[in-house]
Amino acid sequence: GVFVWHLKSTGIRQIPCQFVHLCRVANDRLITFQYFNFLKRMYVTQYNKDLSQRVKPKSDSVPSPFCELQQLDREKKVIHKILPVHQPLSETSSRNGLREMKPAAEAEDLVTPVRAESKDDRQWKEMKLQLDDLPGILARLSKIKLTALVVSTASAGFAMAPVPFDLTCFLLASLGTGLASCAANSINQFFEVPFDSNMNRTKNRPLVRGQISPLLAVCFAASCGVPGIALLTLGVNPLTGALGAFNIFLYTCCYTPMKRMSIANTWVGAVVGAIPPVMGWTAATGSLDAGALLLGGILYSWQFPHFNALSWGLREDYSRGGYCMMSVTHPGLCRRVALRHCLALIALSTVAPVLDITTWTFPIVSLPINLYISYLGFRFYRDADRSSSRRLFFCSLWHLPMLLLVMFTCKKSFLEKEDKGDLLSGNHGRAVEMRLP
Repeated sequence: GVFVWHLKSTGIRQIPCQFVHLCRVANDRLITFQYFNFLKRMYVTQYNKDLSQRVKPKSDSVPSPFCELQQLDREKKVIHKILPVHQPLSETSSRNGLREMKPAAEAEDLVTPVRAESKDDRQWKEMKLQLDDLPGILARLSKIKLTALVVSTASAGFAMAPVPFDLTCFLLASLGTGLASCAANSINQFFEVPFDSNMNRTKNRPLVRGQISPLLAVCFAASCGVPGIALLTLGVNPLTGALGAFNIFLYTCCYTPMKRMSIANTWVGAVVGAIPPVMGWTAATGSLDAGALLLGGILYSWQFPHFNALSWGLREDYSRGGYCMMSVTHPGLCRRVALRHCLALIALSTVAPVLDITTWTFPIVSLPINLYISYLGFRFYRDADRSSSRRLFFCSLWHLPMLLLVMFTCKKSFLEKEDKGDLLSGNHGRAVEMRLP
């Protein structure tokens, strides 16, 4: 027992000395963690060939400590570029002799680092918003041209209503419809920023370029939508205000997400475009009549040749942006639908005098322009090229205002309808008198 106790005591005393000796040997032989890691990899690749076949070793080899020190020294060095300094001829001729006498410290002032310039060029530049540019940015955010088209169709619906013209109500309805359209278009651009950035047609929109912040865009949409709906509800009538609110919801919450889900988005978007003339009719009359539905049907059918022809030339953009359009996924259906609704415009124009909205001269006068757009729709269906689609699209731009203008000129006057109503009521009174004893 005494012998065992002696061995333990001497072993414990010699442990610190042995540890110091091992550290010295390790420093002398340059044994580091990387060296052990290198030995471990060599063991895995040589003795475990199955593992080396299943798993590829990392491509970067472990350098020795000396190579690491050399690499650190190389990274610390900065490559410099000497830029020539242009001076007048008089100064250069007088200083030619002195230039060779300049010390090296003064020559280093002409040296500029190349890496610093490249890093500065790659940095993001902050775009500052100028107050003078704000009206133009907000106009592009609200799609001012599309808003003008929406207001014009609403005005056409107001003008076609069989009631006396009220200027105050007309101005309030037009202003409220325009504000609601600005709000819907702004929210639409807010949702589609990551997709618009992939399309050539929409990559220069204000939110995509960072000309306006998303918070400011949402605030602008709220400042247009809330007063617009309030103006339509309180200043015109609740039915028109409800249609305006429903149209904003349909455009932003249904049509916008459906553009990346199903080709049914085109039909939903056609309903959105058909509601403004109905709003104009309800603003004038306060009720949904057959005339309002007819105007909505004309706008509904007109949008298919208009949009399908436009989307045909933008198929690459829509596929790049991830939008599910008929022209991309169902090109044959896109052309057939455009032709069908071109022919539907002829039928709807014929129904107008049947519903006692226009005279019988309207289907006759509107027949040439309806036949022409139907012919272009047939060419688009048959040829299926960019030329026919562009012709159909540009024809649709002037076809709608001309059709609405012809419809307004052939509108039945309010006095004729009033006289007809009085005549019917008079005949009804006579019939009642004849029945009385």
